[in-house]
Amino acid sequence: MAKQTVAEQFVDILVRAGVQRLYGVVGDSLNPVVDAIRRSRAIDWIQVRHEETAAFAAGAEAQVTGKLTACAGSCGPGNLHLINGLFDAHRSMAPVLALASHIPSSEIGTGYFQETHPDRLFAECSHYSEMISNRQQMPRVLQTAIQHAVGRSGVSVVSLPGDIASEAAPDRAIEHALVTARPSVRPGDAEIDRLAELVDAAGKITLFCGSGTAGAHAEVMEFAERVKAPVGHALRGKEWIQYDNPYDVGMSGLLGYGAAYEATHECDLLILLGTDFPYNAFLPDDVKIVQVDVRPEHLGRRSQLALGVWGDVRETLRCLTPKVQIKSQRAFLDRMLKKHADALEGVVSAYTRKVEKHIPIHPEYVASVLDDEADDDAVFTVDTGMCNVWAARYLTPNGRRRVIGSFTHGSMANALPQAIGAQFIDPGRQVVSMSGDGGFTMLMGDFLTLVQYGLPVKVVLFNNSSLGMVELEMLVAGLPSYGTTNQNPDFAAVARAAGAHGIRVEKPKQLRGALREAFAHQGPALVDVVTDPNALSIPPKVSAEMVSGFALSAGKIVLDGGVGRMLQMARSNLRNIPRM
Repeated sequence: MAKQTVAEQFVDILVRAGVQRLYGVVGDSLNPVVDAIRRSRAIDWIQVRHEETAAFAAGAEAQVTGKLTACAGSCGPGNLHLINGLFDAHRSMAPVLALASHIPSSEIGTGYFQETHPDRLFAECSHYSEMISNRQQMPRVLQTAIQHAVGRSGVSVVSLPGDIASEAAPDRAIEHALVTARPSVRPGDAEIDRLAELVDAAGKITLFCGSGTAGAHAEVMEFAERVKAPVGHALRGKEWIQYDNPYDVGMSGLLGYGAAYEATHECDLLILLGTDFPYNAFLPDDVKIVQVDVRPEHLGRRSQLALGVWGDVRETLRCLTPKVQIKSQRAFLDRMLKKHADALEGVVSAYTRKVEKHIPIHPEYVASVLDDEADDDAVFTVDTGMCNVWAARYLTPNGRRRVIGSFTHGSMANALPQAIGAQFIDPGRQVVSMSGDGGFTMLMGDFLTLVQYGLPVKVVLFNNSSLGMVELEMLVAGLPSYGTTNQNPDFAAVARAAGAHGIRVEKPKQLRGALREAFAHQGPALVDVVTDPNALSIPPKVSAEMVSGFALSAGKIVLDGGVGRMLQMARSNLRNIPRM
């Protein structure tokens, strides 16, 4: 019986770690590993058209499942293409193992054809990036990489020269039991007691929640009720905390809406729960702040803290809630709920007034109808830019839907590749890519991956023939828009030519029927919706500098912030206010 090769051992260890797919593009230095996968029944090679897609797909799969995923690129330019998707996965705390195959080991350092140094290149977007320069390093280096990716929730990169991958695996290789799940982190008693003191001493408390509240919805609601606190959220916290939330006051930040900004600035104590919210301009500087986070390096890097608490949100609140006094005064909460409802009432008409006759179509209307027609357990992947705005304001979370995007890294072209990773997990689950025309065309080649694998992803293309968010940034800076216009084809025709189902929508009355037709189609489908390029968003708090920037900009711009079904929820929450 032939001895196992390093490549075969590499693949077997990935299988032991629970990896089911390796996304990538084949290449000579990668051939030994790809061939080992070909002969394995436990793992699949997923051929994409661009390595950046491979990394985005792996990152999305990891975010949906919470489990280790993997991607690969061949030597030099091949694995270099992984870097943007890996940056996104790393900043999204998605456990991803990347294989960067390398030039022949004897040629490293000689300026050989396609030579790069991947162990150095990927250092900034990984917790661990090392090269296997000798077969005796297997399997220890790979096992260490897996433990870093899982244990620290991020990316690990293993560089492997193709000649070493073809060598026989070492005798008596040390293989240990792989840890593939993270533990819960409980703060110490002293921190819990100090936090309880701060809560009891505060008259007005606001909770601001991020993605770290995943799995802690019940605990956040119980604590909010106990201390009568309004609950706001960041974009990555929306899917975890907004649904079934009688204390909801919306979202703060550049895409925000409602009364979250006021609630965070008018309280006595602001508690940041599982959020590394990057926009410190939207956080108060004259309010006492406590931050709870499972990553200690996040504590205090955005705001000056009265207390930093290292722990899971769920475990922290389970320890804290019984220790704090029940507050009976809810005037602050009720005032914020009223402000929130009033804010939504004031803007919702912007997209409802004569919308059925507005051509080009309001993108807000597209997002609102999409929210109505999509499944209750759909996975939405969202392009960076204006699609982020429409997803933030119109997609209604319910505890079963997922919303994945490049919300921390902010890359273009993420939605389609992430939809690929999300769909491979469960071909029967509805996956919707909310793509902008700029992002879609950047990695449009991987629309062919949907066709090749028969993945039933539904691409809803917000086609305004422009880079809308960049235009907004220029206008805020007082600059005329320049270099932001796209000359686009009929994307529905392109989809049909590729072998998918394609529908073009130019009138509002066609929209709902087109979405239903696409969702009913068994394979991949694209709905090319021609939307109004003048529909831009405006933050919930506008500075004088922003106003002057817009005043200096020429052109007729529509600034609105419709919020769809969130208005209904805000109205229903007002019913919880006791009548005097």
